[in-house]
Amino acid sequence: MMANMVNAINNALELSMKENEGVVLLGEDIGKDGGVFRVTEGLIDKFGEGRVIDTPLAESGIIGASIGMALSGMHPIPEVQFAGFMYLAFSQIINHAARYRTRSRSAFKVPMTIRTPVSGGVRTLEHHSESPEALYSHMGGLIVVEPSSPYDAKGLMIKASRMEDPVVFLEPTKLYRLFKQEIPEDAYEVPIGKANIVREGNELSIITYGTMVNVVKNVVEKKKVDAEIIDIRTINPLDETTIMNSVNKTGRAVIVHEAPLSFGVGAEISARLAEQDIFELKAPIIRVAAYNMPYPFPQYEKFYVPNENKISNAIDKIMSA
Repeated sequence: MMANMVNAINNALELSMKENEGVVLLGEDIGKDGGVFRVTEGLIDKFGEGRVIDTPLAESGIIGASIGMALSGMHPIPEVQFAGFMYLAFSQIINHAARYRTRSRSAFKVPMTIRTPVSGGVRTLEHHSESPEALYSHMGGLIVVEPSSPYDAKGLMIKASRMEDPVVFLEPTKLYRLFKQEIPEDAYEVPIGKANIVREGNELSIITYGTMVNVVKNVVEKKKVDAEIIDIRTINPLDETTIMNSVNKTGRAVIVHEAPLSFGVGAEISARLAEQDIFELKAPIIRVAAYNMPYPFPQYEKFYVPNENKISNAIDKIMSA
């Protein structure tokens, strides 16, 4: 079937609900309206109001109720309308969802998947364009994933719905309807914790994820550089092996992400490369990311988010080093 990311996630949710009666969706306007981006459209008609639940506008209540459901043996999949609104439920996510399993020595598990749109590129305001992946990856006990394609989005969602730990499932807003892709109609899993080598190459490794994957692909195709593109897909746990193997082969690393540069995913990857592969590097690692400031108003967005020109300049710099 041909599907964009919205179709793929919707299909994954439907298959997961058919497979497991304990899978329940809840969130603001996800039932009759199908969610702000229509990701859950039609599911209330198939599964009823008891499993597709419209909630009050209260993120702390949505996540708190989901944690209770998960501790009771269900697998809730709550939707937070935008990533910037997840901060209102930060205490529940960090102090409870992330810690219950460790706190109880695995006597209690929290199988839940928190869905939320992330990142910019669609001219929305700051709380609608957040990239909080590093924040949640820093907290032990949370799995954090961010797909870049419909195929990965469906497979990662199905995998997450079968896990016994809390997953923060980040959905790049710009990719929801950007392109379609052929995906299987049946259920399948994309492994969590395993990066995807999007393109093989020998002279340069470009490590990226989310919205930036397609931007990087466009730059590499235009420049005809022999670059290996790695989509890490899972932010936490990070597939260190695939990254290290690639950089050992190419000797050069450019890391691209939409989140701010400081203290981000790129900083973590850079640190690991410096600790383990520094003698394999032919040039200093380069990071291409957003500025360390709040997300700007829409008219300044194109200067804030990494673009093809910034990535192209980074490639030129590292290849000439």
